[in-house]
Amino acid sequence: METSQFRGVIPPVVIPLTEKKSLDLEAFDRTINRMIDAGVDGLFFLGSSGEVAFLTDAQRYHVLQEAVAIVNGRVPVLAGIIDMETMRVVDQAKRAAGFGVDALVATAPFYALGGPKEVERHFRAIREYTDLPLFAYDLPVCVHTKLDPDMLVRLGEDGVLQGVKDSSGDDVSFRWLMLENEDAGHPLQLLTGHEVVVDGAYLGGADGSVPGLANLDPVSYVEQWRAAQAGDWARVKEIQDHLARLMFVTRRVKATVGFGAGVGAFKTALWQMGVFNTNQMREPVQPLEGEDVEAIVAILKKEGMLDPDAPVRA
Repeated sequence: METSQFRGVIPPVVIPLTEKKSLDLEAFDRTINRMIDAGVDGLFFLGSSGEVAFLTDAQRYHVLQEAVAIVNGRVPVLAGIIDMETMRVVDQAKRAAGFGVDALVATAPFYALGGPKEVERHFRAIREYTDLPLFAYDLPVCVHTKLDPDMLVRLGEDGVLQGVKDSSGDDVSFRWLMLENEDAGHPLQLLTGHEVVVDGAYLGGADGSVPGLANLDPVSYVEQWRAAQAGDWARVKEIQDHLARLMFVTRRVKATVGFGAGVGAFKTALWQMGVFNTNQMREPVQPLEGEDVEAIVAILKKEGMLDPDAPVRA
């Protein structure tokens, strides 16, 4: 399988909703084209930032159908096939392939938790049903299983996996994964999902990033990647400092936690920036309002993402 295309900046796309909580196609088109115009190297749909855990199957398929049509082959499309157990994931994989996506992204199974043996079998079973490149999504905070670097490299060497999207929060483990991957001949494309420490991942040899914050500032992430490729590490750090400060939009939220604070802050920022028409969330998560919105606007202004005189949208 050709996997070298899956490198660089591949944002996990935040999904805009109308006030009635249906897919806002106008804003969806706008945000996708805004990131492609900024020079991103791919787009990942139906991940955590895409609220995949809150979508019915019909809503997932609607997102993929529209996403593939809007992207229209300009960059690779990665699709999350996240579900509780293996055969449910296989079903998601078959559906996603039918929409013409370029790669699939799967977590470990969850709810009926297994051990290392079951997790490895899970990925091997998915491979039996698809020829598309398959990325393992390391997301223990949500699925309660940390993917073992030795297992991941073994699956890479066996052709089961073509890459890893690491959102584990364990940068030591990711560094070891990068070293073991190199020792094995680099069978895996390794992507970090950590917005605030992308510079360290690039320095360690990561093949790219999957930063939700790139929905807000794709230009900076693209510039950072290009600076890393040129070996301009001073510029990489300078950009990372700006992005780390911009990520404060998720830290200043007081009304809620989890998706409401994280994706909720991203949606609120995109709404205030005029990219989204609302900051609506999926049930049962409620959109941010009041002082949380004001705090996010203040950070956007401080980091140059909004004009200093821009009013707070209501």
